[in-house]
Amino acid sequence: MRNLVVPLTLSLFATPLITTTAVSAAPLLPHFEVANFVAGAVINHPYLPLQGGAPRRFEGEVQGAQEAFEFLVLGAGPVILGVETTVLRDRAFDEGLIVEDTLDYFAQDVTGNVWYFGEDVTNYKYDANHNLIGTNSSSSWRAGVNSALPGFFMPADLQTGLSYYQEFAPFDAAMDDAQTLASDRVLNLDIGTYTDVLAVLETSARSPNSRGIKYYAPGVGLIAEDAGVSADLRNAAGRLELVGAAPVPLPASLVLMLSAITGLGLRRRAMTS
Repeated sequence: MRNLVVPLTLSLFATPLITTTAVSAAPLLPHFEVANFVAGAVINHPYLPLQGGAPRRFEGEVQGAQEAFEFLVLGAGPVILGVETTVLRDRAFDEGLIVEDTLDYFAQDVTGNVWYFGEDVTNYKYDANHNLIGTNSSSSWRAGVNSALPGFFMPADLQTGLSYYQEFAPFDAAMDDAQTLASDRVLNLDIGTYTDVLAVLETSARSPNSRGIKYYAPGVGLIAEDAGVSADLRNAAGRLELVGAAPVPLPASLVLMLSAITGLGLRRRAMTS
């Protein structure tokens, strides 16, 4: 799961992001039972509906760099721990360069909790001249492999202060957790004003001083993300906001092939359309 939980080194938002102080509680590791899932069940959580539709693009500036990411629900995914999952494709860009291409696997149980079952990640690496030099699968994980366990991505219980693991894969360097900060925010974006917004703090046991806040609107899902949030949750290094549909992506294999054939590499501005 791509997270913009970079350390706070540049404060771009001086006004309070969240006025409630986060509760410091040990994250809950949800108890998983395959009997709590129904094959083919749709993911219709009010704050995380994943039922297809057009791609969504988010853009903004983080620590002085132009960043973007794109979401697209692909449909039915692999069966993991006996549960049929739904696949969400998540691509991240830095100054026009694709830096991560991820397939995330989700499922919703009978009580309305949306679970996270793993991710297949392709990370793109570049040289100093922004030429593509290769990829790796660092931070990929699946529940049931290497003792990894699924976690809540969006619980049905939105009680303020609830802290929970989103992923629990210590042997695959995936230990993200989240905490409900509020469910009554008002967020003014360029594309509109949203009320009853859910604010979720995300961090990781691997980087406890790194924080991000994601904002979800009812019936819509994710609408914005603050990166590099300070310990008092009042400042951030940058924000990415929902701006609209995303272009059809090139397959990763084609990107690498074109880079090798031309010998020129993938330039920093090559994928900014």
